[in-house]
Amino acid sequence: MSRNHRLLVKNAKQVVLICNNGEKFLTRHGMNNLSVVENASVVVGSDGLIKAVGPAETISARYSESSFDNVIDAAGMCVLPGLVDAHTHPVWAGDRVHEFAMKLAGATYMEVHRAGGGIHYTVEHTRAAAASDLLASLRSRLQRMQRAGTTLVECKSGYGLELQTELKMLEVIEEASRSLPISISSTYCGAHAVPKGKTVAGATEDVLQVQLPRLKELMSAGRLKVQNIDVFCEQGVFDLDSTRAVLLAGKEMGLNINFHGDELHPMNAAKMGADLGALAISHLEEVTDEGIVAMAKSKTAAVLLPTTAYILRLPQPRARDMLEAGVIVALGSDFNPNAYCCSMPVVMHLACVNMRMSMTEALAAATINAAYALSRSDTHGSLEVNKHGDLLILNATRWEHLIYQLGGHQELIRYVVIRGNIVYDNDKTLDL
Repeated sequence: MSRNHRLLVKNAKQVVLICNNGEKFLTRHGMNNLSVVENASVVVGSDGLIKAVGPAETISARYSESSFDNVIDAAGMCVLPGLVDAHTHPVWAGDRVHEFAMKLAGATYMEVHRAGGGIHYTVEHTRAAAASDLLASLRSRLQRMQRAGTTLVECKSGYGLELQTELKMLEVIEEASRSLPISISSTYCGAHAVPKGKTVAGATEDVLQVQLPRLKELMSAGRLKVQNIDVFCEQGVFDLDSTRAVLLAGKEMGLNINFHGDELHPMNAAKMGADLGALAISHLEEVTDEGIVAMAKSKTAAVLLPTTAYILRLPQPRARDMLEAGVIVALGSDFNPNAYCCSMPVVMHLACVNMRMSMTEALAAATINAAYALSRSDTHGSLEVNKHGDLLILNATRWEHLIYQLGGHQELIRYVVIRGNIVYDNDKTLDL
């Protein structure tokens, strides 16, 4: 084969494929039996897609006549798929570090919220911020995620709560998507909180009558790309009826239902979401047994956020119960001013220790299942032929070190590759 290719990663000690039969997601049994090849190589073509992955000798013989733009000798190293972060709020202005002190002193999330902090504080600052400033901070946050191994990330709006700022946020997400290598799934979250001075009914009406119609126009005209619709379904925020109305309106526009449910109170949002055919529901700290059964049946992904439960000292999401029931479990960082974590390796570690997931379950949840939650598992989440050439190359002989070493990813990750291009080269030999 004498064609030019973009990248050869050769002689890796381990290549973790995740799955190798085109699975769109994995449930418990599959998550505990990941596909791993020892002494293997990966070829990424000039189109940025994986052309071959398998034993190093086989690939060396098959591609002996080929040329490559880049060759990485990964002897003694591990190759994993790029990580997928299925839930983030990365566009905002205003620093909320002072609220962390309040929470440590015992204030609850809703107490901070009612005191004018939380989402309301961020909304005020985000409304006032210039789009250029929001873009600059978003780019730097996304680059930080990229260095921690994330190659596909979900990004929400939701700190505007009125048309102009919500659109400003979605436009900033779109611009970042165009100008950075990281892949983005964009989510409209105009129903993230009830704005000051409005009732739940008034806020719901604004989303349905003002925000969504304009968003639909911009999407139809090709001026904005948005994939998902989100609502914060919670006591004191959006109730079940309001949530259902907004999610259905989004679904009619072709958006995937992907929303916050059962975080602080058991509202049976999971059951409602499953009945609506939701692609994913996040949080679920207070999910009901009925909700778990319904999500397993509807193949609705549970996007669990161990960082939030940890920081807010909430009950841990019932990952084990969900896995035993056959739910598709995914992970997200929930990066936002309340839970400032950009690192999916840290998220996986917390998922294992606090939610009692195995390391293989956590890795599957942060790759193929997180991709499924974003309707991207046909292109992302595993190392299979014709998927995006998004790879993580670790300076370790076993992939588990990425989870085992708490906060160790800055030393462990040697390269991050997106579509066959090296986007991060962590060369520690340059330390002075």
